[in-house]
Amino acid sequence: MAYIESLLPKCTTFFHIKVLQSHLFTTGLFHHYPSRCKLLDHCATTSTTTFPFSLSIFHHIPPPGPLTNDFNAIIRGYSNTNKPINAITFYSTMLKTQVKPDALTCSFTLKACARALGYLESLQIHAHVVKFGFLLDVLLQTTLLDVYAKCGDLGNAHKVFDEMFVKDIASWNALISGLAQGSRPYEALELFRDMRMKQKEPNEVTVLGALSACSQLGAVKEGERVYECIRLKGLDGNVIVCNAVIDMYAKCGFVEKAYGVFDFMRCSKNVITWNTMIAAFAMHGEGVRALELFDRMEEEGIRADHVSYLAALCACNHTGMVDEGMRLFEKMDKFGVVKNVKHYGSMVDLLGRAGRLKEAYEIIESMPMTPDVVLWQTLLGACKTYGNTEIAEKASTRLVEMGSTSCGDFVLLSNIYAAQERWKDVGRVRDAMKMRDVKKVPGFSYIEVGVIYKFINGDQSHPRNKEIYHKLDEVRFKTKEYGYSAGTSYVLHDIGQEEKENALSYHSEKLAVAFGLISTREGTSISVNKNLRICGDCHEVMKLISKIYDREIIVRDRTRFHRFKEGSCSCKDYW
Repeated sequence: MAYIESLLPKCTTFFHIKVLQSHLFTTGLFHHYPSRCKLLDHCATTSTTTFPFSLSIFHHIPPPGPLTNDFNAIIRGYSNTNKPINAITFYSTMLKTQVKPDALTCSFTLKACARALGYLESLQIHAHVVKFGFLLDVLLQTTLLDVYAKCGDLGNAHKVFDEMFVKDIASWNALISGLAQGSRPYEALELFRDMRMKQKEPNEVTVLGALSACSQLGAVKEGERVYECIRLKGLDGNVIVCNAVIDMYAKCGFVEKAYGVFDFMRCSKNVITWNTMIAAFAMHGEGVRALELFDRMEEEGIRADHVSYLAALCACNHTGMVDEGMRLFEKMDKFGVVKNVKHYGSMVDLLGRAGRLKEAYEIIESMPMTPDVVLWQTLLGACKTYGNTEIAEKASTRLVEMGSTSCGDFVLLSNIYAAQERWKDVGRVRDAMKMRDVKKVPGFSYIEVGVIYKFINGDQSHPRNKEIYHKLDEVRFKTKEYGYSAGTSYVLHDIGQEEKENALSYHSEKLAVAFGLISTREGTSISVNKNLRICGDCHEVMKLISKIYDREIIVRDRTRFHRFKEGSCSCKDYW
């Protein structure tokens, strides 16, 4: 019945499929298992419009009823819909029949688990894989590895990988990507290096995972090694890979190198390429260049999308270009670009930074969608900067109503009260923190000196711990000679002045910079990547370190880059 297989690709419309199905019924070929399966699989996987028809075919299969490949077609089809959980339900239905699943059944169901983040279901299917004896199937093991990684169980993902007798490129890619997108980017790079040492040839997916890890860590030296591999393998002809290289350079603090890749790409730029470069300029406080690129993008016939406008608005935020931001925000309506909560958030941030708090509050109140927690946090942060208690209390009330337990929200409100010496209100905020069991997100920083080192606040685990703390004492002494006074208002603890100063002195970025000072040659720049927003005290200290030690200090926090040089910062203290 080979002609059935040759006819299916020619069925370009739903009418053609129905004609073929009628032919199979009238000729009796529908009872012929291979012919029926080919039709069923085609309908289930071709498009969402033909999938319901595949279900109808399935439910009309005559006795003795559907077989394994019939079930596989429906499970595979469900796994590609916007309700992949139905594939898992269908798998459960299959287990209740006399039909036995095969390796493909488990693979398709695991793919549905990955899309639906069905962790518990994936554990059960893993048990079935062992029970049915499918463990030697490389494709199935890779799918299992992938679902664990996407569900955040990197331990089990690594265990599956280690137990595989044969590892193909897809297996390496699944774990590298999982580690990079999870909480273990350093391990992703180690695995990438291990793969190269074992003479395994990376492909586009491999280098994308490695570049993502470099971006998170701010590891430019590792990133350049990956980029060298990309050029050697000829992968720089792929626009997705080039976009990732631009992003890596930008997030590692080298915006000019990012622009160099952008300017000399061998492949055609797409809208994501332009968006990535605009966002890179924004992140580095290059607002004018970001808007120039935005205009150039439209001149070259690339239609700006909602991400383009968001990147351009962020550029306005970081450089205080309020009028330009307002113009872009209004332009979105003119060109039919739908605004989302992030666009409104950018405008609230822009107006809030400029001290126009009433306008920022009015924008939130006028939004066509429900404001999220981030919007109110942004407004609260602006209230702290300008000491506006009235709007701060409104924002704080909304945050409490939304169930926010972020330490930063309470700290900001407490600092606003403290600045006005409203100590009873400060105490009330502290009591609320205790009652709600508010947990502070631990701060940590990465620095690359040969290898990548991680520091947490108050860290004492580094082998050169004594040297680092000795250097910090030296920094504290020298900065005080320049008039520095610790910004103890950033410490929300009922402790003495000296203890507050000590708490500030041992922030993770200060530890990382101190290590950089003792580990690199005089005059070389020091680059640090931090998971949280840099605090005001650390910002002031970094400016002084750059002047005292004649070093360029580059700190990437969760929102932008700060380049400290000769006692000033690239953000011009507008952050």
